[in-house]
Amino acid sequence: MSSAADTAARLSAATSGLPAPVAVVDLDVFDTNARDLLKRADGVPVRVASKSVRVRSLVERALEHGFAGTMAYSLREALWLVREGANDVLVGYPTVDRDALAALAADARARAEVTLMVDDVAHLGLVAAADEASGRSGGTDPIKVCLDVDCSLRFGVGPLTAHLGVRRSPLREPGDVAALATVAQAKGLAVRGLMFYEAQVAGLPDTSPAVRLVKRLSMREVNERRVRILAAVRDAVGQEVELVNAGGTGSIEVSGSAPGVTEVTSGSGLYTPGLFDGYRSFEARPAAFFGLDVVREPAPGWVTAFAGGYVASGKAGAARVPRLFTPGYTLSGPEGVGEVQTPLRATRGSAPDGQLHTGDRVWLRHAKAGEMMERFDQVHLVSGTEIVETVPTYRGEQKNFG
Repeated sequence: MSSAADTAARLSAATSGLPAPVAVVDLDVFDTNARDLLKRADGVPVRVASKSVRVRSLVERALEHGFAGTMAYSLREALWLVREGANDVLVGYPTVDRDALAALAADARARAEVTLMVDDVAHLGLVAAADEASGRSGGTDPIKVCLDVDCSLRFGVGPLTAHLGVRRSPLREPGDVAALATVAQAKGLAVRGLMFYEAQVAGLPDTSPAVRLVKRLSMREVNERRVRILAAVRDAVGQEVELVNAGGTGSIEVSGSAPGVTEVTSGSGLYTPGLFDGYRSFEARPAAFFGLDVVREPAPGWVTAFAGGYVASGKAGAARVPRLFTPGYTLSGPEGVGEVQTPLRATRGSAPDGQLHTGDRVWLRHAKAGEMMERFDQVHLVSGTEIVETVPTYRGEQKNFG
């Protein structure tokens, strides 16, 4: 793999005629990452997570590589993707958007291609109400739902119980999941599947032996519980569910090989943002970058680039700040990345002939994947030192799903 300096120089050459800030995706690396994700899944279907891409043409490119279906993050997004020709769209999060539910219920193709995520009777009530209002309730094309199951690791007793993982679904034990499946079926909805997202495994870098131990314990616990939940739901609805989704970019191997799992999900691994640098399970190959231009030289060893304050969601801290990709410089501790300007300091020992000057371009990587694309209307797809295509992001297609 080429060095960061070589890649930065290549991206600068490819975009030399374009004003900054500028977003690029290295197509050669993107394609390599797509193939690697499929290889890691070892034959288990991989669903592409649209929230980690947010460029429709690149979601389609992943599907052309062999990814199977899309996981959307919004029902409105799912409806748009289906209108644009997408098939098998699983909405990864519950919705209470009544207008979007009404649109789903009234659209025959959307009913066939979209699966809603639920974890509460309240969700089922909203879906069933939209279904009944459409006049199609009780027909041969029921609205499909997927039940989201909590996969956090818990240990302890009562108030001393520790919770390791995200606060996601209230569904955890087999009886609770089966009970909701029964209600869904009674309301005329089709229970298509279950989702088991082990965030503390898929979304945590392998930074210490303690983290790796938590991951092993988490997978052991959720694998055992998944088997019992699948059996309970089968008994409740009278048949095996079609879809059992699990995992993410950081856990493809262990999730894909787990009992009962029919598919895994990945999206971040296509771009490989900064938060994935610490994983042992795969090689981090950065594919998405943004370029800023140096507009000031305020002091010897210092330059200032225009814009750059693209801080990622999640708990505030250094991990959420973009990573500088152009070597020889570091972010300023007091200022970090700024809304309009980002100061950079030359690192000790950096070569004088490698220093940046006014008009030069500097490259950074976002800490997370798709969030970067919310800052740009278009992204330039680069191969070698050439831009082969410029395509709109979701934002460039005037789509904002939150």
